[in-house]
Amino acid sequence: MKLQEYTSSTHNFEECMKCTVCTAYCPVLQVNPLYPGPKQAGPDGERLRLKDPFFFNYALKYCLNCKRCEVACPSGVKVADLIQAARIKYDTSPPKWRDRLLASTDFMGSLARPVAPIANAVTGLGVTRTMMDAMFKIDHRRTFPKYSPYSFEFWMGRHEKEQAAFGEQVAYFHGCYVNYNYPRLGKDLVKVLNALGVGVQLLDKEKCCGIAMITNRMTKEATRNAKHNVSELSKAVDKGLMVLTTSSSCTLTLRDEYPSLLGVDNSSVRDFVIMASRYIYERLEKGAALRFKPDYHKKVAYHTPCHMEKLGWGVFSEKLLRMIPGVEFTMLDSACCGIAGTYGFKRENYEASQAIGQPLFDQIKAVNPDVVACDCETCKWQIEMSTGYTVMNPISILAEAIDNNKTE
Repeated sequence: MKLQEYTSSTHNFEECMKCTVCTAYCPVLQVNPLYPGPKQAGPDGERLRLKDPFFFNYALKYCLNCKRCEVACPSGVKVADLIQAARIKYDTSPPKWRDRLLASTDFMGSLARPVAPIANAVTGLGVTRTMMDAMFKIDHRRTFPKYSPYSFEFWMGRHEKEQAAFGEQVAYFHGCYVNYNYPRLGKDLVKVLNALGVGVQLLDKEKCCGIAMITNRMTKEATRNAKHNVSELSKAVDKGLMVLTTSSSCTLTLRDEYPSLLGVDNSSVRDFVIMASRYIYERLEKGAALRFKPDYHKKVAYHTPCHMEKLGWGVFSEKLLRMIPGVEFTMLDSACCGIAGTYGFKRENYEASQAIGQPLFDQIKAVNPDVVACDCETCKWQIEMSTGYTVMNPISILAEAIDNNKTE
């Protein structure tokens, strides 16, 4: 089935009962009057678009693809998928250079990593941000994530034999963020899994999950990556391995966006791809144990990323954090941080992005935690930039709290 046929015929818009719950939960509609809202942009608009493509609305670009409308929908309508599928099918204008730069995470990471100190220094300069705003419309107020001088894949290559010695194994889809920006998270996962007696393997050669390509209409590139990744995931699954992830957005893309938006069949691997927090929690529930540092104390506020809510797996991160004896835990109210991957980097979206996240920022400041816990790297960037509080993945907090990789 061709992509355009797939995206126009497989979404369940007829199940919409026009209750407008999705509209009430949409974070964009509260701050941007140009956006028609998920009900009108999704199921209502799809009925018109199928009659005549003339009814395609370019305001659909304001959708965050946060999936909060789908979480709220009592009928299970794939509202956000309808909107993204319409953009894929009807918006024939080529992506801007800016959008291609922001979405090409493997390419940009490969370029920046060998010269990471220089790249970090240059992108941190006010004059650089001003020039990028003028040339590419990347907002000058947005700060960029730092690049690591070495990749996580390089580090894992040095520990391959050590990991292979464990009797039980899992595969790890690390994603672009861990590989190019923050290998520490990957190391933390290895530390925790090793403490549970589990070794870690990488896929032979993973590529970017493609979520930024999808939202920036680089559909051909995203589809290419999806087919490649499904093939790599299949190799791991054929060896009897579960595939763990530490990014909620990567996980949602690998499991749900590939078939729903790109028409790439992942049915043979989908159920084997899960968040590491779920895998670790389930092992602990079955009797595995970790020894925690007796003097570890930290006030932690947990923010559930929108895509984690869509997966329904935020509970596993919450329960893991509550298991740590020295953690004083606060669950933050459900709220979108507003960045939505590359969305908040764009000049035309910056004000809305910050306005969407403001209630979350205010709550974090009111709680005043030692650290904010979150399973999404772009949420991390947004919260750190907008509040000044440090954000850590729950896996990193767990790794910090355990005692020298010892199990009881």
